[in-house]
Amino acid sequence: MSAWNDHVTAALLGTERRDPPVLSEAPSEAPGEPVDKAGRLLDQAALLTVRRRAGRLPTRARTAEPREGTADAAGPDVIAPAPAERAPVVPAAAAARLGRILAGEQIRVLPEWLDAAAARGWRVPARLLPELLERGRSDRILRPSIARAAGRRGVWLALQNTDWAYLVGSGDDPGGGSDVWETGTRNQRVAYLTRLRGSDPAAARRLLHETWAKEPAPDRAAFLATFEHGLSLDDEEFLEDALEDRGKDVRQLASDLLSRMPDSAYGARMATRARACLRSRVRTVREREQTWILVEPPREHDEELARDGVPFHPSGSFVPGGGGGPVGTRAAWLREILARTPLATWTDLFGLPPMEIVCLPLGAFIGGPGGPSPQRSVGESSPSDLDIAGSDGRAARDVHIGWARAALRQRNTEWARALLKGGVVVDEPEALADLLAILPSGERDPAAADLIRWVEGHPDLLRVLERVPGPWTGDLAAAVVATLTAAAERPSRRDEHALTQLCRLADQRLDPAAASRLDDLGPAAPRAVTELTATLRFRDDMVKELEP
Repeated sequence: MSAWNDHVTAALLGTERRDPPVLSEAPSEAPGEPVDKAGRLLDQAALLTVRRRAGRLPTRARTAEPREGTADAAGPDVIAPAPAERAPVVPAAAAARLGRILAGEQIRVLPEWLDAAAARGWRVPARLLPELLERGRSDRILRPSIARAAGRRGVWLALQNTDWAYLVGSGDDPGGGSDVWETGTRNQRVAYLTRLRGSDPAAARRLLHETWAKEPAPDRAAFLATFEHGLSLDDEEFLEDALEDRGKDVRQLASDLLSRMPDSAYGARMATRARACLRSRVRTVREREQTWILVEPPREHDEELARDGVPFHPSGSFVPGGGGGPVGTRAAWLREILARTPLATWTDLFGLPPMEIVCLPLGAFIGGPGGPSPQRSVGESSPSDLDIAGSDGRAARDVHIGWARAALRQRNTEWARALLKGGVVVDEPEALADLLAILPSGERDPAAADLIRWVEGHPDLLRVLERVPGPWTGDLAAAVVATLTAAAERPSRRDEHALTQLCRLADQRLDPAAASRLDDLGPAAPRAVTELTATLRFRDDMVKELEP
């Protein structure tokens, strides 16, 4: 057992039950003085801590290549010196604040500090790297931010400690040259393939094809995920083959990637299925003609549908991501098919722009005892084809959710804008929140603010805000502050819990300038709001210290 572990054991058991270990290099008590076991344990622990931080004595550096057969040639490996840094260290005030954060003060803002420092061209001070790398060992989410701000010395230091090896290959440098594909860890190979996909997708595809059959299923899935970088129709053949892979995750990834390519054969197959589910009909209402969408979810599930990424599940086993009630099997198939269908399918079918399509009324297609009614062309209608009582809310939700997912996969700005502004019926508002990332930067905050006002007072609010990345500024910040203020003025326990959750989310994303607006609540403000205000001011000072 190491000396450190001996001291930890003595501390846990107590010095009354276990004498502190004898550490030869520690000073002993003066003769005649009472023995202070607890004090000696702490002194020796401090000494061990310094020794651990100091590391080991460096070996003598070699000035030339040793000659074969000499003593130097058989000596221990020499650790290469740390490479010269390219980025300057952060200002002294920012470094001091980072030390306080690592010590536990406002620890939740650590990712923001690291990202802000890296974005401004700074790096972490060398003296704080060990503590920072140790924190990343247990917090995977923090690792990309550490990689961006740790500098070249951070990678060098990670090479000396296997506990910090996660940093090697997690940043811009995958940890080696082209040989890393043959000899590296899975993470290093993924990093190498990701970089190659960014510069030469065809070369990356050929490289993966050479080893594909020999790779284990988890590795195949990890490597296939890199195809999202530089994805094009040139990847179609490879992905179509992957639909037959024996690994379930690989097949699902392949179908998801193909669904992002509207011009692929996969997209054509899905469009054929989707057009059998949604049909255009013209109905006369109060002597005016209206175009309706008749919805008929698929009645069957076959092997081809499963191959294309739509699994079969028993009735009621589909549960929306937002935690709503179970969705019927046929409705879930419909959502999946629409999510994988090229959106141009609908502009071609209806001859209308997306904004008008999402506003069309939807009705359930009703078939007779032997199945659905015969097909009719646009302009024909029959009471047996349409729910005369009005539009079908369930069908509308299923269709709009499918379209929202398709817009996200295909990164279609026009459809995202239409779905967010068109007043669609969606029981998963977070599906709309995901579309905010597709909008041009100038439209995101106003659209997010409108969405928040739409769901204010509902349990969906937090789920929506979780999907809205920071910083929350402008109209969005105003909407969040208004929501916080309204919740703070409601005394119920339910509102208090929701307020706490909302403040915890806002303390990392809300514009620090909003702190002054929260002051209007006065001294009677709930504790969660007071803590939020303190965090916003801390972040404001933090960013100012990082300015060049």
